[in-house]
Amino acid sequence: MSCCAPGIEASLQAEASSPAEELRLASRDLGDGTFQTDLSVPGVHCAACIAAVEKSLQALPGVEHARVNLSMKRASVKWRAGAAPDLIGALRTAGYAAHPFTVETSAGDPEYSRLVKALAVAGFCAMNIMLLSVSVWAGASGGTRQAFHLISAVLAVPAIVYSGRIFFLSAWSALRHGRTNMDVPISVGVLLAFGLSLYDTLNDGTHAYFDAATTLLFFLLIGRTLDHLMREKARSAVAGLARLTPRGATVVEPDGARRYLPLAEIEPGTALLIAAGDRIPLDGIVTGGVSDLDRSLVSGEAAPEVARAGTRVQSGLMNLTGALTMRTTARAEDSFLAEMVRMMEAAEGGQAGYRRIADRAAALYSPVVHLVALATLLGWFFVTLDWHASITVAIAVLIITCPCALGLAVPIVQVVAARRLFERGILVKDGSALERLAGIDTVLFDKTGTLTLGSPRIVNVADIDPAALGIAASMAAGSRHPLSAAIAAEARKDIAAPIVFDRLGEQPGNGLEAYAGDTVYRLGRPDWALGKTADAAGDEPYSMVLLARDGVELARFKLESTIRPGAAATVAGLQRQGVEVEILSGDREAAVAALASRLGVERFGSALLPAEKVARIEALRCEGHRVLMVGDGLNDAPALAAADISMAPASAADIGRTAAGFVFMNESLSAVSDALQIARNANTLVRENFALAIGYNVIAVPIAVSGHVTPLLAAVAMSLSSVVVVANAMRLGRPDARKPSWRALFDAGHGGEAVGA
Repeated sequence: MSCCAPGIEASLQAEASSPAEELRLASRDLGDGTFQTDLSVPGVHCAACIAAVEKSLQALPGVEHARVNLSMKRASVKWRAGAAPDLIGALRTAGYAAHPFTVETSAGDPEYSRLVKALAVAGFCAMNIMLLSVSVWAGASGGTRQAFHLISAVLAVPAIVYSGRIFFLSAWSALRHGRTNMDVPISVGVLLAFGLSLYDTLNDGTHAYFDAATTLLFFLLIGRTLDHLMREKARSAVAGLARLTPRGATVVEPDGARRYLPLAEIEPGTALLIAAGDRIPLDGIVTGGVSDLDRSLVSGEAAPEVARAGTRVQSGLMNLTGALTMRTTARAEDSFLAEMVRMMEAAEGGQAGYRRIADRAAALYSPVVHLVALATLLGWFFVTLDWHASITVAIAVLIITCPCALGLAVPIVQVVAARRLFERGILVKDGSALERLAGIDTVLFDKTGTLTLGSPRIVNVADIDPAALGIAASMAAGSRHPLSAAIAAEARKDIAAPIVFDRLGEQPGNGLEAYAGDTVYRLGRPDWALGKTADAAGDEPYSMVLLARDGVELARFKLESTIRPGAAATVAGLQRQGVEVEILSGDREAAVAALASRLGVERFGSALLPAEKVARIEALRCEGHRVLMVGDGLNDAPALAAADISMAPASAADIGRTAAGFVFMNESLSAVSDALQIARNANTLVRENFALAIGYNVIAVPIAVSGHVTPLLAAVAMSLSSVVVVANAMRLGRPDARKPSWRALFDAGHGGEAVGA
């Protein structure tokens, strides 16, 4: 199936296996005469790269818009119908390899492995060279000094060749295509320092600066590795959600025959067979069968819902108990799950603050430093006519202005903050999450699994006859339904031996039915258990399960969920700080209203679909609010990605945890206020680090230009500037006696109040 316009179909057949055909087949028809093509561009790593890629793509005829997502390393291009532009060729000309973006191409992380290996080599070489340099600094001379210099040269070669290639290749690619980036002055400074040191060593010179070159690489690789690792976390959310989509489905032909087809080949109106335990592959309407569906992907609620003829279903839902037949209403690219993936991808773009500032500063840094170093070289040579002294001063300028402090200003604070958060049982998964959390003024909470623990419990046990409880527990033991599990768990405390029935079965969507001789027991929906046809009213703030014998009520179980420990205190604390609190839930209005009343939350939304949660977030952001979303379910993933920043408990669904910027390990909701305080402290330290880095350059550059700094002193000064930035960041790591460790919180956080399930 092609998604291209009719005018493009003819040209596809003429180019049977060309790269252009592959690219057009990977494009998506937006329905207004334009198409969108997503390309994977692995070589993008800084602001200069983003500008170069977007400029190259937007210069092509027919291209209306191009945007680069740095976290996903993906370029999204919109182009008008007609001949598809040569996007890959344009990027190749600009020096960037590219190919059509898919979930599979974003999987894996060979770049991280490459950075870690380069960092290890640079660190090993730098440390050993510094040890040898100490002896030279202590006064070694003659043959001893020469030997130490030669050993240092040998040790520096692996660092320069292996670790430095990350910067050298990037710089060469930029220069070869007529542009520059921050790797150009780094490469020039490192190579000149190494070359001059080697020259002096071979000519029995007094000084060599191998330590400066290797230490420079080591510090720079630390910053780049941290940055890459944090960005990589953002890429896995989309891949995890997309993997919920089955590869294909069983199609039922008009004559009853069955065959398996890939999803891309299934058109709307096709009949599908969905076995128990399979996920719904496409949006559609149930045409036959009865089953329970896990709709947590849509509603976020743990309780399964019955599906029968006429029920609308969305892709990604899990069919739990019985076989269903359905008729599809949408193609794979238009399905509910595909839309969730697109919402998450769109929400991930452009969410960076201080990192973007650092990148822009680094982009300005390169040409400015080049000009200053060149002017220094020419000025000194004009005055002294000594090329060796002129080059030495120019190298000192390049090294002393190396953006180590600027590069570490953000990531080192993030690392220290991550440690502080971990001590409180909070994992930070996105490097820009801290700066975004610091600025929030609105917190949106999901209900089930977030404000509550999601595990129901019986609240009227004292009113239930023990004999009836024993019967219900014996029936519930054979079911995996959450409400049945709660009944069985409660009865297990007092009931010693279960009752054995002649026959026990589960009716999807209704409950359990057991036979003991001629007696029929039912445990489940009140209307079904009593043999009535009308549905029970859904205006109660709790879930109702009824036990009946031959149509006569024996017991009525009221089940409620447990409020998460610390929820009330956290909400009250946020409100005292002027942060607005709101609840967004897919649960019934009565249950949500009861919880909101208990927690003192005035604004809430109930029975919300994922798209409606996203719409509410977007509305708040349009009003100028900065939003924190706290949720746990599959259905919360788009909202977690759409908010300015998001948090999820460790008990959340895999996709919810992956999409969130923070994950808290303990049961207490105090993690939200703890994370907010640490983020605001970190935000202050980042600003201070920027001021320190800028102030260092303002002072150091004039001294280096005046010739009062050797390359070695320049490397020391550069290292000291980095140490100052790191030391300032470490202030965030000071212990706070008022806060217990996350393990203590976890061990203590098992109590709580109850609210409607």
